[in-house]
Amino acid sequence: MNAMSICYALNKPFGVLSQFTNEGGHPGLGSLGLMLPTDVYPIGRLDRDSEGLLLLSNDSNLIHELLEPRNGHPRT
Repeated sequence: MNAMSICYALNKPFGVLSQFTNEGGHPGLGSLGLMLPTDVYPIGRLDRDSEGLLLLSNDSNLIHELLEPRNGHPRT
């Protein structure tokens, strides 16, 4: 765990990539002007053409727990 674990909940807008960099002419999360610490990363991803809850964190244990397939949990 990091010295200070942070977790953010973001309503990812339609048309924005679930990564901080722009790619292929499409804006990334960095274009939203969120001013997040540089060690914060998205937990999972939503398609560019989707909108909804996207979690972001710097807690590598949390990220691993949520993304590891062996730790299955319901998703909708």
